[in-house]
Amino acid sequence: MTRAEQSPTAADSGASATQVFRANQQYHVGDGASPERVSAVVKALLDGVHETIRTYEVTYSEFQAAKQWLIEVGEGGEWPLFLDVFVEHEVEEVAAAGQQGSKGSILGPYYVPDAVKLPSVTSLPMRADEQGRRLVFAGQVLDTGGAPVAGAELDIWHADHEGYYSGFAPHLPEGNLRGVVVADDDGRFEISTIEPAPYQIPTDGPTGQLVQAAGWHPWRPAHLHLIVRAPGYRPITTQLYFAGGNWLDNDVAQATKPELVLDPQPQSDGTARQEYDFVLEPTSQ
Repeated sequence: MTRAEQSPTAADSGASATQVFRANQQYHVGDGASPERVSAVVKALLDGVHETIRTYEVTYSEFQAAKQWLIEVGEGGEWPLFLDVFVEHEVEEVAAAGQQGSKGSILGPYYVPDAVKLPSVTSLPMRADEQGRRLVFAGQVLDTGGAPVAGAELDIWHADHEGYYSGFAPHLPEGNLRGVVVADDDGRFEISTIEPAPYQIPTDGPTGQLVQAAGWHPWRPAHLHLIVRAPGYRPITTQLYFAGGNWLDNDVAQATKPELVLDPQPQSDGTARQEYDFVLEPTSQ
């Protein structure tokens, strides 16, 4: 049993995802959208809420409980967690509908920018006694015409063997299992790391209270996060999962896709190896 399974608390997650989001994003309501667009989207959202109230005959006590819960989500800094887990997968599906290249997935709430730059053949920063099966993740970054993308960056991060992310768990060193790997002139890379564990979203805050009240489970399958980017190409944000892993078929965030499931092969030295290529779409298309 992992530590994350024994004590899946919001406090163990450490730094607030809201603080990280605010530090790295400068979005405001209405940015890049006409008043007509804002009106149409917000009206449709409110119409859906109103229809739900009518259909399920929501009572005043239920309405007040919902209001209190919304306040607690904000006060607890859990809006990034809630939106990334329960909403982002639909935004990503809409965004991907007209795109070419490799399959994407959600960003999630645990991204931290400005990770250390690493060469094309490298190991992610980790503790000397880092637990977990060693994984070698290798491949090539290509464009949609099959040509290599020299110097492409692979911003990679993932949980540790207990399901915790550096930057969100006080006991982990800063930058643990995070890095920006720069592919070589042929777009190739080889990253040594460990296989992460599945993890629960924090369950002692308001998001966890909703999950419990609805009778849902709070688990995400083990995965690697990546943002693959290069000048002149559309970046790909994705998550890569592991065949046979727990929660793969019922991810609480509904972010898994068949194309994103890895099947690392055992090697004679006790490690596992996975080859996986990324295809980037030129922005001029």
